[in-house]
Amino acid sequence: MDLLSVIFPVSGVKTNILLPPLVAMVISFFTSMGGISGAFLLLPFQMSFLNYTAPSVSGTNHVFNIVAIPSGVYRYIKEGRMAWPLTWVVVIGTLPGVFIGYYVRVFYLPDPKVFKLFVGCVLMYIGIRLLKEFIVRKKSSPPTSKALDDKFKINAGISSEAVVKTISLSIRKIEYEFWGERFSFKPVSMFIMSFVVGIIGGAYGIGGGSIIAPFCVAIFHLPVYTIAGAALMGTFITSLAGAIFFSIIPAAGGVSANPDWLLGILFGIGGFVGMYLGAKTQKHIPQKIIKLALGAVIVFLASNYIIQFF
Repeated sequence: MDLLSVIFPVSGVKTNILLPPLVAMVISFFTSMGGISGAFLLLPFQMSFLNYTAPSVSGTNHVFNIVAIPSGVYRYIKEGRMAWPLTWVVVIGTLPGVFIGYYVRVFYLPDPKVFKLFVGCVLMYIGIRLLKEFIVRKKSSPPTSKALDDKFKINAGISSEAVVKTISLSIRKIEYEFWGERFSFKPVSMFIMSFVVGIIGGAYGIGGGSIIAPFCVAIFHLPVYTIAGAALMGTFITSLAGAIFFSIIPAAGGVSANPDWLLGILFGIGGFVGMYLGAKTQKHIPQKIIKLALGAVIVFLASNYIIQFF
């Protein structure tokens, strides 16, 4: 085992070379089904288990996303479950938000505690909404979601013919069809949400998908099978900009925030495999189970942010 131990010079982390990709593969396999990369779960692992507590740990997470996410996005595209109108609204909203977020973080908000408390409360609300149908006996799912659940039971999974088809595009409403059911959202509302998520992700290194995905499911009532790819794409854009910014902008006090690219890539290799398998497996998992897992993950993340404040 000692022969496989390596020291990463940037972070100072010493670990078995197989551990980072294995951990990342397991985490991303499950989280990618709900449109979340799993980077926020890697953060406590790096800080607590690998003792990597330098500011650059957030940038390293961005590197993980850059390497890992493309495989999941590719799988969703290949299977026709990529809602492109939703994807582009998310990307267009996220990107400018990221630039503003980093500017605000560096010049105006050196202490993120208060804002993280706010984000934690918002996420807690979203997480509870996702878990509502499991906590309350009365079904709260919209008719279209129930229709998808019924078809899933009959077919024992998502049919290969179930692909996203754009019905209409306008500034007021975007509508698409999936498996015979129609879903819609207001692009302006989605843009504003993505823009705010971009600011938060840029300022504090919060993965965009961990906010975008539950919002799309709980607030916009879009099926998780069609939003996962879009949420991952938004996270990819956020992380690409984030990795660049962490490489060129020093942290508070002039401390280097350069990502540990080697460690991030190693995590990313495991994530690449995990996300591909997760995206491939998603169509065989009931939407309610994915919602339950997504809600539990969001409540866990929210709890961490709230606890950090106190």
